[in-house]
Amino acid sequence: MPRAERDERSGPVKARYDTIYRDMLDSIEDGSYPYQSLLPSESALTQAFGCSHNTIRRAIALLKERGYVQPIHGKGVRVIWRPRERATFEVGGIESFRETVERNHLEAKTKVTDLAGIVADEALSELTGHPLGARLVTVERVRVLNGRALILDRSYFLADAVPGLTAEVAERSIYDYLEGELGTVIETSKRTITVERATAHDAELLDIEGVDYLAVMRSQTFDSQGTMFEYTESRHRPDTFCFHDTATRSRL
Repeated sequence: MPRAERDERSGPVKARYDTIYRDMLDSIEDGSYPYQSLLPSESALTQAFGCSHNTIRRAIALLKERGYVQPIHGKGVRVIWRPRERATFEVGGIESFRETVERNHLEAKTKVTDLAGIVADEALSELTGHPLGARLVTVERVRVLNGRALILDRSYFLADAVPGLTAEVAERSIYDYLEGELGTVIETSKRTITVERATAHDAELLDIEGVDYLAVMRSQTFDSQGTMFEYTESRHRPDTFCFHDTATRSRL
């Protein structure tokens, strides 16, 4: 029985389409809907899940957005996802570390090694994109995956965007705090990925075991008002890191 069918029929609309989306995603990832196959018809899905056509369309729109399916005019919805050779840590859309860990089915913990208030000087403003003189909160976190320290994150948040931020909050999830307690709407992230030589600080905090280079992802993240509230540099052991994206060609 589909998981969504077990939910209360009176549940919130978002919970319904989100649950159906996750149910269908699981069916794609476990091969119940194989690569290049067509999903059941919209009518069949509405009957199976006991929901409206609009709810099914919203669930399919999420699958499309995340690169799992592609609607084909006049034919249906084709599965375009196929399993990848897994890295330890796969980065995709805008996710908290906790969300990514859950998606990757990992055992993980976060250790905060630094948390301080600072003011953006000229060099830091140039590096992060935060305004010169902005009050910031910087957080350094070591991410331990399956018992190994594999990721070192250094973040710079606008101080006004994270009032009351503590090490305990940072060890759990800053994004959960932003969205759940402060009501922040996280909208867009711009990312750059490079390969850079490991530093003495990396070697001190990470289990890099003689690895000379790290995959470094720098991201600037914006809220729904277009304000860049976070800059993060995330340093990964390269043999455990994978970045994946879904791109759509623009029609000129």
